[in-house]
Amino acid sequence: MATFLFDEIIFGPVKSRRLGVSLGINLMPTHTKICSFDCIYCECGRNPKKREEKAKLPAREEVKKRLAEVLKKMVAESQLPDVITFAGNGEPTLHPEFAEIINDTIELRNQFTPNARIAVLSNATMLHKKPVFGALKKIEDNIQKLDSAFEKTVEQMDCPQGYFNLKKVVEQLTDFKGNVIIQTMFIRGCYKRKTIDNTTEKEVLAWIELLKKINPRQVMIYTIARDTPIDTLEKVPLPDLNQIAKQVEQAGFSVQVSG
Repeated sequence: MATFLFDEIIFGPVKSRRLGVSLGINLMPTHTKICSFDCIYCECGRNPKKREEKAKLPAREEVKKRLAEVLKKMVAESQLPDVITFAGNGEPTLHPEFAEIINDTIELRNQFTPNARIAVLSNATMLHKKPVFGALKKIEDNIQKLDSAFEKTVEQMDCPQGYFNLKKVVEQLTDFKGNVIIQTMFIRGCYKRKTIDNTTEKEVLAWIELLKKINPRQVMIYTIARDTPIDTLEKVPLPDLNQIAKQVEQAGFSVQVSG
């Protein structure tokens, strides 16, 4: 199926299913994807197997300059964002200046649009890096991916690139002491002749047990909304998502559903 890349460093604002009016920041190249996961459902497509040349990331100074320009324009037009969101063509915390860029963003947010939240959509693979972990603790919406309580399912759905240890990731998520939002994609279907379904009772109950350990302040559950690179995946019906949400609420957590 058709997928797309974000062709700007600063993009939007767009109406986000989960966050409201969101101004996006893409810390990856505008012509290719760089990610520590290679999720089979990613709207940006799969990671390239080969690169013609080394991908160039936007410099910290360039990100700050472009963000300031866009925020000035939005203020002049009285169209302020609800949230400034780090997303785009891959994993934002892979950027070597991620922590410094977060500091710049907080400074510009406070200057131009102090009521806006700052959000990071992350796959939780870089939490072992102290500067990344520290930067994420400074923002309002620290949104981390946890698609399953089973490493096998994570490998099927998210295809980690390189070393991945789910137990260690859960420990790092727990270290946020509740200052974290867990985001989970629910899908069904098949890939490489193997069934994929993280909505089963076994999957959901084990996932909720990890939520109890992590103790997030909110849980976001969602399903496929746009084209995916694998055409054998299925959107989970909203009633099924609502049933999962009910179980999350019964476990004591605030939950947001995006069908």
